[in-house]
Parts: sequence; C-alpha cells; structure tokens
Amino acid sequence: MNIPITKIITLDTPLKRGEQSITSVTLRKPNAGELRGLNLTDLLQMDVNALKKVLPRITSPIITEQDVDNLDPADLVDLGSNVALFLVKKANQEQPSPTV
Repeated sequence: MNIPITKIITLDTPLKRGEQSITSVTLRKPNAGELRGLNLTDLLQMDVNALKKVLPRITSPIITEQDVDNLDPADLVDLGSNVALFLVKKANQEQPSPTV
C-alpha cells in the first residue's frame, strides 16, 4: 500500500465561509519543517489542538484553526486519520496482519 503525497477528502458536512461552501479538502503530506512545534505523538493520536496547528499548513483550500473548530467530528476524524497515515513509513504500512 503506497500512501500518495496528496489526498482529497470529501467532507460530509461542508464548511461555510461567507458565500463559499467548502465540500472537499486536499491534504498534502507535510515535510519536517511544517511539523515544527508539534508533538508527533499528538498528531498520531489525532489530538485536536495538534490538528488545528498542522491543517492550515497542509490543506488546500487552507483550513484555518477556526474552520477546524467548525468541522463535523466525522470530518475531523477523517482528516486526522489521513494526516496520521502520512507520518507512517511505507514499509510499516505494508506489513501484513499476522494470521492465527
């Protein structure tokens, strides 16, 4: 399984920004500099405060911290789980599940 460098996330509940309605967000795999000031464990655990810091750095259109506060929880989990996948090495993603 190869994780792409970008991932398009369709929101269950569109974000409203004035007249604009955001129905999908493109996530881009962050580089190390975009993770500055963040605890990687917090991102892997989908900590809301960590996501509020990183999402504005890696989304298009830019999702602001205020936008994160207004996200549907299911959309936040979807965005957070995809951010977490970006942080896992490809070799670790490809390991098969053990059989019993």
